[in-house]
Amino acid sequence: MSGSARHPSRRIVLRHGAVGLAAALALSFRPAPARAATPLGFGDLYGSVGVLGLTFSDKVKALDGQEVVMRGFMAPPLKAEADFFVLTEIPMSICPFCSSDADWPDNIVVVYLERAQTFEQVNRMIEATGRLQVGSWTDPKTGFLSRLRIVDAGFARA
Repeated sequence: MSGSARHPSRRIVLRHGAVGLAAALALSFRPAPARAATPLGFGDLYGSVGVLGLTFSDKVKALDGQEVVMRGFMAPPLKAEADFFVLTEIPMSICPFCSSDADWPDNIVVVYLERAQTFEQVNRMIEATGRLQVGSWTDPKTGFLSRLRIVDAGFARA
């Protein structure tokens, strides 16, 4: 095998000069493909019930800060357009934010959107994608408590 057959970028440079070099470099340094979001189900969220209530699963702890995708239902929003909603395992009609840390439901996740949006009907399955945040946090604007959040998120019908 000749040297130019083993090194096509060298052959391009020899034939086409600087333009060939630029093309060869562009082919050599492709950006890494975007990582797909890791699917996360409601059954994956919690491990066991401890003295202080539910504990997060090992999977959730490992995904803290990572891109995830979850399917579920949008709880009835507090207003028609907002920058957050509650994703639930089953259609829900009560306010999950009225719970304390100790009796936080195990089948909801708060989703903070990249921008305010108008919401879907609550009885339709949706898919939310964003970065997972784990741990208790109180939203300073609303005073609402969450134990798990998907932030910088978007959603679509599933």
